Amino acid sequence: MIKVAALTSGQNTPSSRFRVRQHIELLHGLGVQVQEYAPLVDKHKDLPGWPQNMNRKLALPLRALWQGSKVGMRLPGLIGSLRSDVIWLERELLPGYLTLEPLLKHPFVFDIDDAIWLSRPHGVHVVQWISSHADAVIAGNSYLANWVADYARDVHIVPTAVDTKRFVPLTPEDAVPRPFAVGWTGTRVGLDHLERIEQPLKRFLTQYSDAEIRVMADHPPNFNILPEERYFFIPWSAETEVSFVQNLDVGLMPLANTELSHGKCSFKMLQYMACSVPVIVSPVGMNADVLALGQVGLSAFDNDDWYEALVCLYKDRARAHEFGQEGRIITEQCFSREIIADQISRVFHDL
Repeated sequence: MIKVAALTSGQNTPSSRFRVRQHIELLHGLGVQVQEYAPLVDKHKDLPGWPQNMNRKLALPLRALWQGSKVGMRLPGLIGSLRSDVIWLERELLPGYLTLEPLLKHPFVFDIDDAIWLSRPHGVHVVQWISSHADAVIAGNSYLANWVADYARDVHIVPTAVDTKRFVPLTPEDAVPRPFAVGWTGTRVGLDHLERIEQPLKRFLTQYSDAEIRVMADHPPNFNILPEERYFFIPWSAETEVSFVQNLDVGLMPLANTELSHGKCSFKMLQYMACSVPVIVSPVGMNADVLALGQVGLSAFDNDDWYEALVCLYKDRARAHEFGQEGRIITEQCFSREIIADQISRVFHDL
């Protein structure tokens, strides 16, 4: 049994939950015993009650003190990791900074599922240093793997898995009559992508009175023109995230064609697919790779594309159903926890 210490980003951080925590039980059955060390405060969290208009001279020392306290919260994990055989570092310890990473024992595995080298102020140098010193790097998609390949000695592409026993299609017995639901789920950092397609969403709602928009996130989007009675915001919770996706007729994943977007691992797209929900996505980065695996939905480039794709799936429910069925099959075959946990275990056993 290989003992692994996993240094993760936070209790509710998606990357921690889906890159590491959901695999712990399955990995144990594969000869890898994982002990997770998550900080008391999510490493991305701002100072509670942070005043936006604070004087810069006062703000800088307070921010430095807050960041320093977050580094201090990492010490128990660092100490605990000394008893392990391998360290599993899920992203960097503090965004944009190299902190305690030089103290990590070897071997250690660096897990990257986003373009975190874009984090300010020193993200590029941080990711280069960690990649070059890690004994192996696990990258969530080919774009990330190619970026770190110039610095890392051993790179493995391991997608983010979906729990296909939890994210399952809604059964006919559980379905209830409701409006045609178009939805998006994610965190506040991705809401700007959704807000960019507000115009085609409004156009669609105006055309079809029995449709509505649903959003689940940790913060509401800043919509300006959507009719309030046709748009519903549901605060994210682990207890309701599955039922939210199950009750969608279409799942959205818009992205801008940027370096940050190419680092995304299409996780919300895979969640929709696991629940047999047809998707409309920007064909950017890994989204395009997943679309190429089968007929799971439609791609959209501009506002007209988004509107026409929504109308297509609204009018052709049989085709939408076929997309959903194919999406479920692909998720089970390529992105299930069982498949991805096996890939991760082989990385540790090879070390």
